Amino acid sequence: MLAVAFDSDMNPVARRRRKTRGSDAGIARIVSTIKKMLDESEIDPKRVAGIGIGCPGPIDLDAGRLLSSPNLGWDTVDVREVLSKQFDCPVAVVNDVDAGVYGEYLFGAAEGSRCVVGIFPGTGIGGGCVYEGKILHGAGISCMEIGHTRISSGVRCSGGEIPGTLETEASRLAIASEAAKLAYRGEAPALFKDAGTDLSSIRSGTLADAVTNGDKEVERVIKEAATVIGYAVVNVVHMLCPDKIVLGGGLVEAMESLLLDGVRKTAHACVMPVYKDRFKVVAAKLGDDAAVMGAAALARSEFGEAPAAPQGDQEPSQNAKKKPGK
Repeated sequence: MLAVAFDSDMNPVARRRRKTRGSDAGIARIVSTIKKMLDESEIDPKRVAGIGIGCPGPIDLDAGRLLSSPNLGWDTVDVREVLSKQFDCPVAVVNDVDAGVYGEYLFGAAEGSRCVVGIFPGTGIGGGCVYEGKILHGAGISCMEIGHTRISSGVRCSGGEIPGTLETEASRLAIASEAAKLAYRGEAPALFKDAGTDLSSIRSGTLADAVTNGDKEVERVIKEAATVIGYAVVNVVHMLCPDKIVLGGGLVEAMESLLLDGVRKTAHACVMPVYKDRFKVVAAKLGDDAAVMGAAALARSEFGEAPAAPQGDQEPSQNAKKKPGK
């Protein structure tokens, strides 16, 4: 969980990070994180012009409500209602990957794109799309749940009834599960030495270290996941023909070349010939800041001025006297 306050020119003036928890504790934790950030930075809550927040799951956009988040156990959380009461300001609630893709579109790897699709492998796999400057939404609900689209003949499910989804085949959790089996069987000695077979200990950096330290079977599993994500890119290109596909998240940050090379190779080999030179697969540039910048910019566009690229120094202390938003 990351909270950042921005001034009216989209310069960050404060930030605070905490671990994410379940739904009831989670929304209270969000409130306390914002309050502590404002308090530590000596920002009067009355000066907050608006809040933008990215949440991990489908969003009822009219109600500002998180409908579900299987990977976190969140279910029907009235995010807008809680935050607007606590801080007495307007609140824009959006899917977290939508926020991240919007941030990359405005400030990062997809600047100037007509259409950008983001695919973010993590515990699950999130997707988002910005089309001609607008986040692509359904009628009153977020969409682009690419992680829950069927991509293989596999039988495992991920938070739903449909098996063989992109998430079950290529998420960080899916890769870690296969890697744990390798460690248990003695086929990934570096991984076993570092993390054993404990799934919760096999994070993105752990997997990257295992590859660096010679675990060829772990590398094979990661390459297979990259191939599967490449097939997902092919599907997206055939449906939307985005000029940019942005890959982000901790897994990509930890193994950018390994994953992007595999995705690009598969995507360019498998798309219809007429589309081969019409898209680029790129890595996200903004890291964790993509979602907070995108959410803040969305709030700014809904409740104030249209978003503009940040100007000048980005250090928090430089602009603390300007009116902040989040």
